[in-house]
Amino acid sequence: MKELVELLARALVDRPEAVDVRETDNASTISLELRVAPGDVGHVIGRQGRTIKAMRTLVHAAAIRSQKDATLEVIDEEQDARRAGG
Repeated sequence: MKELVELLARALVDRPEAVDVRETDNASTISLELRVAPGDVGHVIGRQGRTIKAMRTLVHAAAIRSQKDATLEVIDEEQDARRAGG
């Protein structure tokens, strides 16, 4: 699942080397966190969220094979730093 998200994200962004996907797998859920370069967040989200919605649909479909639920979140580190006062 992690590889699928990495492949999709690297195809969308300007800095593919900055793509980082972290996967947490427990009994019933697979959680994926996608981090990209600050300038590439918009590429991953897409217009009106259509790109990330499509990626989440693919992740959900892939998770069905393992009989689990899946979540995909884009982590905007720049926004997190602003919230923290940095």
